[in-house]
Amino acid sequence: MLRSLIEEFLLFVLPFCLFAGYLVIRRRNPFDVEHWSRHLFWLSVTGLVLGIASFIFAGLVAPQHTGPFVPPHVENGRLVPGYFDDRPKP
Repeated sequence: MLRSLIEEFLLFVLPFCLFAGYLVIRRRNPFDVEHWSRHLFWLSVTGLVLGIASFIFAGLVAPQHTGPFVPPHVENGRLVPGYFDDRPKP
């Protein structure tokens, strides 16, 4: 879960990093507030849209399990990892 939150945060920050890179290429100081004030709203909206879109995409392409989850357990002295039991019931 932490990994997905970090990925979403990085997607939110991506437009800001790209804009800072644009300012560096244009030979402007990226730490000057005057360059950021007009663009801050749209950079924030773009970051939010990227983050929300990636959540939706992950929800659409994630594997869908219909069966119950069998937790990890010990069988014959061996640890069997947890799994989803998607086998059809007779």
